[in-house]
Amino acid sequence: MQPVKSVLFQLLIPLWLLSFAASGQSVAVLSGYVKSESGVVIPGATVALKNTAYGTTCDANGFYSFVSIKPGNYTIGSSAIGYLPVFKEITIKSRQSQTANFSLKENQQNLNEVSVFGKTEVQQVKEQAFTVNAIETKQFANTTADLNQILNRSAGVRIREQGGLGSNFNFSINGLSGKAVKYFIDGVPLEILGSAVSLNSIPVNLAERIEVYKGVVPVQLGSDAMGGAVNVITNQRQQNYLDVSHSYGSFNTHRSALTGQYVHKPTGITLKASGFYNYSDNTYKMKGVEILEGGKRVGNEITDLTGASFVVADVPRFHDHYQSAMGQVEVGISNKRWADVFYAGFGYSEGQQDLQTGFEQTIVYGNVTRKSKASTATLRYKKNDLLVKGLDLNLFASRSKDTYITADTLFRQYYWDGFWTAKAASEMGGIKSLSYIIRPRTFMRANLSYVLNEQHSFNLNYTLDHLKNESYNSLLVSGDDMPGLMSKQIIGFAYQQEFLDKRLTNTFFAKYYGLGLERKKYVDLAYQTLNTHFDKYGYGLASRFKILPDLGIKLSLERAYRLQEVEEVFGDGLNVQPNPDLKPESSYNANLGGYYGLRFNKHRFFAEASGFYRDAQDFIYPVPDQRSKALKNENKSSVQVTGFEAELRYDYADLLSFNINATYQSAVNMTKFGSTSSTVYEATYKNKIPNQPWFFGNANLSLGKNNVFGNGTRLQFNWYTQYVHWFYLTWAAFGNVNGKSSIPNQLIHNATLSYSFLNGRYNISGECRNLTDALAFDNFRLQKPGRAFSVKLRYFLK
Repeated sequence: MQPVKSVLFQLLIPLWLLSFAASGQSVAVLSGYVKSESGVVIPGATVALKNTAYGTTCDANGFYSFVSIKPGNYTIGSSAIGYLPVFKEITIKSRQSQTANFSLKENQQNLNEVSVFGKTEVQQVKEQAFTVNAIETKQFANTTADLNQILNRSAGVRIREQGGLGSNFNFSINGLSGKAVKYFIDGVPLEILGSAVSLNSIPVNLAERIEVYKGVVPVQLGSDAMGGAVNVITNQRQQNYLDVSHSYGSFNTHRSALTGQYVHKPTGITLKASGFYNYSDNTYKMKGVEILEGGKRVGNEITDLTGASFVVADVPRFHDHYQSAMGQVEVGISNKRWADVFYAGFGYSEGQQDLQTGFEQTIVYGNVTRKSKASTATLRYKKNDLLVKGLDLNLFASRSKDTYITADTLFRQYYWDGFWTAKAASEMGGIKSLSYIIRPRTFMRANLSYVLNEQHSFNLNYTLDHLKNESYNSLLVSGDDMPGLMSKQIIGFAYQQEFLDKRLTNTFFAKYYGLGLERKKYVDLAYQTLNTHFDKYGYGLASRFKILPDLGIKLSLERAYRLQEVEEVFGDGLNVQPNPDLKPESSYNANLGGYYGLRFNKHRFFAEASGFYRDAQDFIYPVPDQRSKALKNENKSSVQVTGFEAELRYDYADLLSFNINATYQSAVNMTKFGSTSSTVYEATYKNKIPNQPWFFGNANLSLGKNNVFGNGTRLQFNWYTQYVHWFYLTWAAFGNVNGKSSIPNQLIHNATLSYSFLNGRYNISGECRNLTDALAFDNFRLQKPGRAFSVKLRYFLK
């Protein structure tokens, strides 16, 4: 395989100076409403620009928008079931917000759908040369789902949480997981917002769509995302709106969200605000866990173990409270001669969490807590046609500070019923600690794109990420501080070409990865300071060829690197131990796939499938450390990941939607020898990496009907099913097959019923998760919540 890889990627060397293009242009925004002649909005109406790929459907308010249109003359049309189509001639001007409203007349003679063929933004993203999935989140706006729960239904994605709301999770794309996958909001790294902000704490209402890049990632994201990336896209339209929601559910769970925008059109001054609040007791029942029965007890303490024995019982979690909150405000100006966008922002987030378990279920905590807080200041600037036509500049800078405090101050051993015994070490197995981690961070990104003509464009991206780490136990006078510095620089340069009337798209790119690392290591009973610098170079291509307008094939190849993350090197002060010897990991990534879309009358079909290959060197993966009751990231010499995924979707107008997907992936240890001097194969050679699902799938059904209880109303029912095949928790080569620890097959069903009226202004929904109360597990066989109910109220105003 090595010679094949070498030849394959060396073919790209002459193209290194060419690179990926983000087609930044002098774009404009077009939006409007589609209504009937009587003034009733028409949700689901189709709007498209003729002879282009621009097309979309109206939301529940009859509203549509296009946010990236080239200046020029167009014919725009709208149609809907039972209405006559309407066409208009419009002129799009550079960097202006324009409106085109439609009033459709009912077709009394022919109620068949007259379609204006166009493609939504989601469809256009899916047809990129990259292996990418796009999820439109407005269909989930009335559910209590967070972004993790939505992403977990996507092909190739598997998210494993350690418990209920706010718990840690492991995110995997096509077999590569952990820090190999990066998260962004509008292209900005999510981690700069603070530890309280994560995909499982962000409500769905704060996002407009989600893009999931698998393997190869565009250079404009400026990241070392070797395994893929998730980019959350928020509302970018220059319009006034307010979206407020609150939900209440089982285990005393509260989730509130707010996002809004005010635009003063005469001046272009814009105010944006968003925030959320989450709280849960997480008191769901643990089934079949061991507790101590008998012995002498005083209060909750077991003072004498004489006669005590372990028994199996079902008990609720008793120390798992969680709350988090985030608020962010941006104010700025847009559509000016000197700036298309200029915003300054400030954000603050904080979280409090009781810790119930360690990395596995047998480790029970009863008094360990964690608090965090973070503040962020940001600047954004964008200017199209800078100096010359087609040259666009996009700048972003931030300064943030993140602080964690972990308290572990009692010498106790807790059991699942809340009782405890005294022991000689703290709950987490060490000395008493009030551990602080303080991490100030400076982040900057500059992106310059140039469109030479319709066939050729270029992109240059530079990212600087500088972070300082300070960690110490405040209960000690000295000797426990672990300072460190981490500085990353990533440069991406790319070239994109489009031929054959844009049927063929080729993107060539090259990347530089630089890491400066300063940290301490305990050697010979003393700390020594280590300084290391890594310089790595990557390259690749992404191609797409449209055989037919809705039938295409894709190929993407990459030599990628992933630099160490701060938590992997310095630890997280909780469940992850530091490892100062960790090295960067690298991978050869390949994706080959295709897609096909079919539409006639009210019916729409879309199918896509792809195969993937990853050959990772110095693969970073977490290893349980029983002594410290935590995880430690280590390098594995070679891991090979192969797999296949497929998805099929069917829509019938705005009444019915069904999609099903499945993923098979195999991550295998290809390290032959444990050391350079060894001549005996490792026992785990060609074994699957443990604790990783290898086959899983999802099926989603949606039924909805407009005007059920009057004009402007909609009743919607959604059913979600997920299946995960069983997998081993430990290496397959070790231990007796019949006694191996594994996670069994899991089949989970969720259902949602929602109702909206006044054209989507008022919304109410009810939801049931894990409808059958099935026993569900995730990371290291940690139990997840059983059956849970919730209700959500949402107010949306434009």
